[in-house]
Amino acid sequence: METPTYAELLALVGVMHDELVTLRARVEELEAQVRQNSRNSSKPPSSDGLAKPAPKSLRTRSGRKPGGQPGHEGRTLYQRDDPDEVVRHEPSRCDGCGRNSRTGMEISVERRQVFDLPPVAVHVTEHQLVTRRCPCGTDTTGTAPDRVTAPAQYGPRILAVIVYLYVGQFLSKKRTAQALADLFGVPISDGTVATATTRAATDLEEFRAAARQEIINSPVVHFDETGLRAAGKLHWLHTASTAKFSLLHVHRRRGREAMNDHGILPTFTGLAVHDAWAPYDSYTSATHILCNAHALRELQAVIDTTTGETWCWARQVTDSLLTLKTLAETAHATAGTVIDPAALAEHTQRIHHATTIAANDHTHQGPLGNKHRALARRIRDRHANYLAFTTDPSAPWDNNAAEREIRMVKIRQKVSGGLRTLTGAQHFAAIRSYTATTHKHGINLYQALTQLAEGKPWLPATIQMA
Repeated sequence: METPTYAELLALVGVMHDELVTLRARVEELEAQVRQNSRNSSKPPSSDGLAKPAPKSLRTRSGRKPGGQPGHEGRTLYQRDDPDEVVRHEPSRCDGCGRNSRTGMEISVERRQVFDLPPVAVHVTEHQLVTRRCPCGTDTTGTAPDRVTAPAQYGPRILAVIVYLYVGQFLSKKRTAQALADLFGVPISDGTVATATTRAATDLEEFRAAARQEIINSPVVHFDETGLRAAGKLHWLHTASTAKFSLLHVHRRRGREAMNDHGILPTFTGLAVHDAWAPYDSYTSATHILCNAHALRELQAVIDTTTGETWCWARQVTDSLLTLKTLAETAHATAGTVIDPAALAEHTQRIHHATTIAANDHTHQGPLGNKHRALARRIRDRHANYLAFTTDPSAPWDNNAAEREIRMVKIRQKVSGGLRTLTGAQHFAAIRSYTATTHKHGINLYQALTQLAEGKPWLPATIQMA
């Protein structure tokens, strides 16, 4: 074996050096992934497992005491003045002399009320369509009520309970059928659950169109998307929501194709709140507001995964964002006031300086360093989208409203798994849109679903009056 030359050794050292740099970057990236949790990323709390980090909220103190706040109506169980039934419990004999107590004088009554369900039994109504023959020879048959079309069928209240358990409480079809059988003694199959859900979703076309238009006309709309398993493949559930309306949409794509099919962003001109995912920005008619809660999680990830002092910029940005949030809440609580311009300018400058330094800091190479520099550039270049809440009271601080919408879908997947068909997923999204919207309008969910089962779903007042 020949002895390598100096030049060959030098070349080998260079190759080994490059490999070492690559491996160090890879190790740093993997260590950063291990440090990710629900506090510094978009991972759900359930993914933390037994290594769940100690609770550390990004919220600041509000100054209010824990518990119900003044004016909160509460949910205490109070006695009713008109009980359905009164049962009197008389003493049989006197505790003193043993006489029959009924001969004594009544001096007081202590009231104790028990709230319970009456015995539940299915009520069967038979509709007899009578046919009569006129002297003229014509046979005429009575008309059945609307939607009474079969010799034996389930009524709207049972159908409402089926949809409530399946879509509202995330039971599987099998468990929904079992619950109905156990509670009401009614034999219901998995197919009946599917049929009830399909029928309910089909009757929501007018509602969905009305909700879509209401959202388009709203000044502020929250947008988000999340993965959803349907038909054995990854699909995407998109949500658009306001304080009064929710519209969920399932699509095989995540980007513009799905957003166009959702039918809101192409014509929306208000404030679009989202998490800075690039396809949202392609809709230039809207004014884009970026989620600060999402940014805080990303900044926390920088702090948790970066060694040395290079994470200081993330701490500085975090502190300034939280300070501005407090100043904005204080200012907006008093009508007609705004954040002190000097304080706003100071913290805006601190954010700009910190992100500019971080964007040009190449101490850390590899994917992790690139990710942190990209975050710094985004906050620096789009600080106006992040800080809109400081000057516009209608601009929200975060996009939590949209995240709450998709959280229920994640819970559904954890409880009962993915959906077997894309059509089933679309039906699920349609009914969730309806239940979330009626809840925001203060309508009892069972009442809303009963109306839907009757073929008369709740609609916005503008549609109902038209």
